[in-house]
Amino acid sequence: QVQLVESGGGKVQAGGSLRLACAASGSTRNIDTMYWFRQAPGKQRELVASITSGGAPYYVDSVKGRFAISRDNTKNTVYLRMNSLKPEDTAVYYCRSLVRGAFSSWGQGTQVTVSS
Repeated sequence: QVQLVESGGGKVQAGGSLRLACAASGSTRNIDTMYWFRQAPGKQRELVASITSGGAPYYVDSVKGRFAISRDNTKNTVYLRMNSLKPEDTAVYYCRSLVRGAFSSWGQGTQVTVSS
């Protein structure tokens, strides 16, 4: 089992930046791809970005050029650097890991609020 704890959320003005972190613990040896999702009020949870164990990133179109995902395998931590934040980025951000083809449980999430 892999447990995930997200941190780094907060309140910023539009155009600001935040860096989220997600620390994994437990059975971390076999973690493959790690993901960041978000869920805005009244909307479905959506994929934001992912990164493979080899460091290959993927971004949804709405965050390309603004967000950067990275991971430190020595610390079992994945990061999401968010620049040029917009009010529509307001959401609870969650991370998730893929382990041997199965998704881990969700973490508790971290709230990001962007004011205009």
